Amino acid sequence: MAQKFQSTFFGGLDVDFEHDAQIGAMTNFAIGGRADVLVTPHSTDALSQLMRRCHNSGTPVHILGKGQNLLVDDIGVEGVIIKLDAECFKTHTFRRNDQQNTLHAMAGADLATVLMDSTRRGFEGLSSMAGIPATIGGAVRMNAGGKYGKISDNLETVTCLFANGDLVTYLASELEFEYRTSSLPAPVVLSATFEVEEADPVEVRKRVKEIFKWKKTKQPLADASAGCAFKNPINASGERVSAGMLIDQTGLKGLTVGGASVSEHHANFIVTSPAATARHVIELMDEIQARVFDATGIQLHNEVIIWSKDEAASR
Repeated sequence: MAQKFQSTFFGGLDVDFEHDAQIGAMTNFAIGGRADVLVTPHSTDALSQLMRRCHNSGTPVHILGKGQNLLVDDIGVEGVIIKLDAECFKTHTFRRNDQQNTLHAMAGADLATVLMDSTRRGFEGLSSMAGIPATIGGAVRMNAGGKYGKISDNLETVTCLFANGDLVTYLASELEFEYRTSSLPAPVVLSATFEVEEADPVEVRKRVKEIFKWKKTKQPLADASAGCAFKNPINASGERVSAGMLIDQTGLKGLTVGGASVSEHHANFIVTSPAATARHVIELMDEIQARVFDATGIQLHNEVIIWSKDEAASR
């Protein structure tokens, strides 16, 4: 597939592109393989044209955000990887009026940066996202969240870009947002708007600090990991239970495959050493799923997304 990108595939498009790009190094794990091509569009129009060109040629497309919950297989991934890294995709603005205050953020905007600016200005609405490393687009796509809330709680609209290049804006009420998932029908989140409330900046900052403090005591934030490896599953009683608790109770803390290990600090985190490969992580995740299922009858499902040329490994 890489051959087609050597000719005129990107001709006339306002984009930067890099062949055989080492995208594994751009993830939190900082391990894994390469992509056929990494593309950075410089405008919404260029992105739309690129999507249409990929759609018409049957070229696979993936969107690379901060790489927080992503693992790239050592054998790499086919197709076009799009990174919304140009300034036009990283902006955010606040709009005030008598009825409602809103935040509009482009998909490539850094969630932590937007949160800190909201806090400084005294806007409450995203404080529950403290400590979650993501872009706005990635966070909306997976309905990022945790103990204190989820990003869809204050979401108003989402603008999506379809494979054929069409732009469609949805009200949040038209979509379904469940635990770590959404019903967004298009492959690209372009932007989102959120309802925010004016509040005392000191109080907002205090809440953000409390959430950060809680995360530091519960999660191995200093280690190389992709956050929670598995989604919290539903048990036989229909209750959502902690994946970390199940892994811990199965006695898997410290379980190691190559350079990848189950964290001793939080059993739902897989941490890596400099010797780790993506396959070590994949094999460890497979082993955890098998052992937890044997012990409890509960099937764990990945929260970490895996990109691979091997369809069996992609998930």
